[in-house]
Amino acid sequence: MPTHVAVTTSLRDAKRLETPWPFTGRADELELVRRSVTAGRSGLVVTGPAGAGKTRLVAEAVRGTDCVRAAGTPETRDIPFAAFAHLLPEPVTLHRAVHLLSGARLLLVDDAHLLDDASAALVHQLAVHGRTRLLVVATDGGAVPSAVSRLWSGELLPRLVLEPLPHEETAGLLTAGPDTALEPLTVDRLYRLAGGDLRLLRELVTAVRESGPLVRVPDTDQRAWRGPVPITPAVRERAAHVLDRTRAGERETLERLAFAEPLPLDLDLDALDVRALEHLEAEGLVTVDDHGATRLAHPLHGPVLRAAAGRLRARRLARTPDRTGPALEAERAALALRIEQADVRPVEAPVGEWLVAEGAPLPARYAALRARFARLRGRLREAAAWAREGLRTHHDDPDCRTELALATAQSGDDVPGPAGADCVTWAAAARGELDEAVRTAGRG
Repeated sequence: MPTHVAVTTSLRDAKRLETPWPFTGRADELELVRRSVTAGRSGLVVTGPAGAGKTRLVAEAVRGTDCVRAAGTPETRDIPFAAFAHLLPEPVTLHRAVHLLSGARLLLVDDAHLLDDASAALVHQLAVHGRTRLLVVATDGGAVPSAVSRLWSGELLPRLVLEPLPHEETAGLLTAGPDTALEPLTVDRLYRLAGGDLRLLRELVTAVRESGPLVRVPDTDQRAWRGPVPITPAVRERAAHVLDRTRAGERETLERLAFAEPLPLDLDLDALDVRALEHLEAEGLVTVDDHGATRLAHPLHGPVLRAAAGRLRARRLARTPDRTGPALEAERAALALRIEQADVRPVEAPVGEWLVAEGAPLPARYAALRARFARLRGRLREAAAWAREGLRTHHDDPDCRTELALATAQSGDDVPGPAGADCVTWAAAARGELDEAVRTAGRG
């Protein structure tokens, strides 16, 4: 008699069983993959960083086709032909395995960087024989079996290098439904923290929603996230190589950066272990720019290190908002110079972003300039968000009111303006009379 196994799902687990995000932002790549597996083509290798959406892309491309699938796993890298065990009826030689799989019209091999040597050799031989169209997916950044890397280095198959999903497409995912109407500064923060890894992004979004720190932005249907990053198991896993340092001084150096980056080397030689810093830079964990400013290489590492430091250590190392004045003024001056020179290329301004992320008061002068810079770049909703940050604690600041009015009017968003004297400014901005809006806001 068959054995029936009961599977129990708790209410908490059920809340986390969500449908995948909609497939978006990869129209050109999707068409390329589909063309590569049509009749008369040999196939394609898709590579890219972890979490970039490679598996989702190829799954969409082969949807509805007669496709045979195999995948590598870390646990079976020492077992011959483990990835193809479900397709091979008995223990076989490489020659026999090639013969058995040559009849497949399309073979999809996922996580090819994790294949055992025999399976990697099998994929290579199938490509050499050319009777089976192959769609091979591998992750960059680690060891890949030489038989797999020779698929593209030996020009057996063309290679598509998948870049991380761009900011605009990622923002589209985060604002796709009524329950995910996140304001632009929150979207930017999530995008930076995830670093292009959509799986990590999904984990962060879920954790932020479940921990409940989302607050409604006044006069909008958007919600904002301020405060610490939720340290979930997935987040800790991504930062394990930062937390588990064995060389003396490295953890101390990383923590000092986590609480006070960016640090100028010429001002903080006593605070940093330069030799440890050299090792960390060689490993790609810290970066030093042309001006000598030192910071952690990945935006996620700082929040994880701060969360793991403990209360007493955090109190000693923490950079409080009142100690950010000089660095914030330096950012403001750099932005003002960019605006004066009509240079609206992206610029790093981490101190202001740190203040917003922590929910600390933002000087109105700085907020208005960030809003203007974003508006001149054409990022109107981001400009409005920066202006609102300034108005959150400086309700009557004319520069922030002006930038909010202009950004809202130029974006065409139907957002109600304030009552009273400010109505003149908002009405002028809504009519497109931007000079009049600026003048009336200044008089206010």
